Formats: sequence, structure tokens, C-alpha cells
Amino acid sequence: MPGLQPANRTAYYITTPIYYVNDAPHIGHAYTSLACDVLARFMRLDGYEVKFLTGTDEHGQKVEKSATAAGMEPGAFTDKMSENFRTLSHAMNFSNDDFIRTTEPRHIAACQALWRELKARDQIYLGVYAGWYAVRDETYYTESEVVEGPDGKRVAPTGAEVEWVEEPSYFFRLSAWQEPLLQLYEDNPDCIAPDSRRNEVVSFVRSGLKDLSISRTSFKWGVAVPDDPDHVMYVWLDALTNYITAVGYPDAEGKGFTRFWPADLHVVGKDILRFHAVYWPAFLMAAGLEPPKRVFAHGWWTNEGQKISKSLGNIIEPLHLVEEYGLDAVRYFLLREVPFGNDGDFSHRAIIGRVNGDLANDFGNLAQRVLSMIHKDCGGQVPDPTDKVDYKRDAESLSALTGAHELIGSLRPIMARQAFHEALELIWDVVREANRYVDKQAPWALRKTDPAQMDAVLYVLVEVLRHLAIVLWPFMPGSCDRLLDQLAVPKKARDFDCLTTDPDRFRNAHSLKPGTALPKPEGVFPRYVEAKEKTA
Repeated sequence: MPGLQPANRTAYYITTPIYYVNDAPHIGHAYTSLACDVLARFMRLDGYEVKFLTGTDEHGQKVEKSATAAGMEPGAFTDKMSENFRTLSHAMNFSNDDFIRTTEPRHIAACQALWRELKARDQIYLGVYAGWYAVRDETYYTESEVVEGPDGKRVAPTGAEVEWVEEPSYFFRLSAWQEPLLQLYEDNPDCIAPDSRRNEVVSFVRSGLKDLSISRTSFKWGVAVPDDPDHVMYVWLDALTNYITAVGYPDAEGKGFTRFWPADLHVVGKDILRFHAVYWPAFLMAAGLEPPKRVFAHGWWTNEGQKISKSLGNIIEPLHLVEEYGLDAVRYFLLREVPFGNDGDFSHRAIIGRVNGDLANDFGNLAQRVLSMIHKDCGGQVPDPTDKVDYKRDAESLSALTGAHELIGSLRPIMARQAFHEALELIWDVVREANRYVDKQAPWALRKTDPAQMDAVLYVLVEVLRHLAIVLWPFMPGSCDRLLDQLAVPKKARDFDCLTTDPDRFRNAHSLKPGTALPKPEGVFPRYVEAKEKTA
């Protein structure tokens, strides 16, 4: 799995799904992109050349209908709606290197090139489609998957209304790829995660695959099928192709494609796993291309225990969360609260608990009291521990430092599994250990009884803070940059190469230099105060 070791560093390609433009961004979009952003930042700090892609899915019958309902042409509608997702990316401080739109010429060219390649390899044939189709899901469903809803209408497993469709269609020979897909899953046990989702996909494929309709003639808002303009491509063949468009396809010999393909990780919601773990690798293998290395499907959020829906009026808008709680607090909460892959419940009380407990009380208080003591008792300079502490004999100092120094080695395999909550819990173990160390050593008392030991203790603590701020930076870049500024850590000394990891050395060239002037400390993680308290 990528990211396990820092040696032989190379390229790392991570993607979000491209988001439908028929609605405004919500917490699900922010959650997916946040996970990708944190991994992208982590891998960059670990020396990888990262490509982080996101974008918008702008074709299909659903988008065409939404544009009509808004009284707009599809092109103008998608221009307007796509911009909402760029705004979300900026507001959440996402570090994507590219933003792709499926209406771009580069993407249309890639889709048509892939189609031609599949056609040349006899993977596409012309037939007639007759079956159930859900416009909302842009998905075909079999008779066995469709049930009668409470109003007598037929619905898909997702609850979307389906309609019977009969029209000429090109088909992809998906059935021919059943055994190759099963072999792919067997040979690459980590290619689908978490395990529960992998089991679902394997079961679905084992149950039998039918050839897949990949064109429509009943609407026009899509990528035209080469040499047959009466057809537009099935929106999922169009959408999935974005991942290779962005690395230069159809130039499969070009620098971008050879450097970044196959993708290291596609992060998706669990509702679209089948498209990414079944159809997408089949399309690619049929075209003679490598499938992605890993697809991770995360869960959904509820709101105060209720399913999120427009009808209930409980949509969680990420920009409102940022305005209410602060950007890095929201970033932290979303990846700390539940295991990535499980469903999670958003609640006001839960996020306040994380903000005031984990961030303000634990980490924020640690940083504030350490830096305040240095400002007051060390002349505002990094204290000098030289010859004042024997770390190998000072068990408490050794424990505090070792916990911080060992973080990065422990975090790499955890992040490679996308276990963000585990990573943050591991980091917080060090935060809590550092707080215990402060309480036990009581440097405020040492100031009178043993100033040299006070200097040594405070130096241990600022070095722990330096390590914590660097490993936490991918999760909370703004806050950690402010803390690193207060530690006078140069911008070029904020990656994982600058961490001390040698168990026999307690400092390296990037450790804080005694005597370095530090700015006046300022709180980095403020407590959340209820509006009624603010006005009281």
C-alpha cells in the first residue's frame, strides 16, 4: 500500500469523485474532499509528488432536467453550479492541484478516445436497451432490484423512482470481465476498502454480470458517441473517465499518465462504490489500461440522529459549519468523530465537545501554558537544555520525547489505511502524555527550586509541540501554521524530514535552537462559546 514507508518516494495520485452540479454542496461533498486533502497534504510532507484531483460531473439527463427547471441552458447552468464547488474547495482550504469539469474539451476528447479504444477491441456493440432506469441515480436497475413504492410507483433500492426505458443503445461487454474482476480482487486484497464494502462488491460480481448499456438517445446533454451523433455516452462512462483525463489520456505515453496512473486512491461515498470498483476497472482493463490501486468507500452522515434530506430541511451546509465553529475545528471534527468508512452522526453537542475538549483544553492549553511560561520565565527565548538533562536517565522526559519522535513512523501505516480517527487518537495520546508531563514536572515550581531543570523541561515540551504541529498540519493547516510560527519554525522546516526519529538522538538539525526569540504567545484553539453566553 502507498505511504507505508518514506523510502523510494515517488508519485501519489488521489481523487475525489466528481460532484453532480444539479445541487449545492453539502457535508458529504466536504467530507470526501477533506479526506483526500488530508492525505494529499500528508503525502506531500512525506516527500511524495502528489496530484490531488476534484471536479464536477456536468452531463446526463438529471443535469439537463435541473437546468430546464431553473430556466437555463445546460451550459450556463453547469457554469454557475460548478463554481459552488470551487467556492467550497477554497472555503475548506482544500489543496487540490486540479479541478476538472466534464464539459471541458480535454475531457470530451479523452472520453471519445476511450470509446474508440474499447470499440477497436470489440468491447462495444450496438443493441436495444429495455429496462428500468432511475434518472436521479443515473443508473440502470434489474427487475429483481426494483420494488413497488408506497405510492404504487416502481423504485430502486435507493428510493429513486425508476422508469421503463426502451431505446437503441450501445453495450459494453461487462459480462466478459466477471472472472478477471474476481481475480483482480483476489490478487489485490486491499484494492477495495473497508472490508465490508469489499465483500459487497465481490458478492455482487460473483452473482453474475450482464452487459452494460453505455449510450442514450432520449436526451442530448452528454458526450457524443464517436461516429454516431444520435447517441450520447452513458453518464458514468463519461464521469469515470475524468480520472485519466486529468493525467493526460489519451496520451498514455506522456509524462502525466506514466507518472501518475494508475491512481493510488479513489475516495468515494458508499453509494457509488459499484461504479468505481466494478464498472471502472472493467472499462480500464478492457481498454488495456491498469485499474486503480485502491478504492475507499466512506459512510454517510446523519444530523442529530435523523437522515439528511431536503424534505426534512436538515441539510448540513459546510460553509455554515465553518462560520459557526471555525475551519480547522470542522476539519478536525469530521475526521475524528467516527471511523472513516462508518456512518456518522453530526450533532451540535458532539462538535462542541471536540472543540472545547480536544482542541481548546487538551492541545490548546498545552501550547498556551508552555509558551506563556517561556515568554515569562525564559525571556521569550527557546530555553537551553544543554548539559542540564540526561534523557536516557530522565525517564519522564524520555517518555515525552519518544512518544513525539515515534509518531510519524506509527502514522504512516495508519494513514495508508485511511484510518484518520486512529491517527488523531494516536496523536492525542502524545498530547495527553505531554500534559501529564507538565503537571508532574511543574516547571512553574522549578523556576524557584531548579531553574536549569525548568529549562530542560520546557525545551522537551516545545520540541514535542513542534512534532505535534507538523504531524497535525495535514488535518489543521491554518492552526498548525500559527503554532509553528509561534515556535519560530522556518517555513522550509515543516515537513516530515525535519522530525527527529533516531531513537539514540534527541535533537537534529531542525530541532529548536536554544536562544531563538519567540513571539508573544497567542491562543491557537479558542473555546466555542454559545451565542447566549456571548451576549450575557
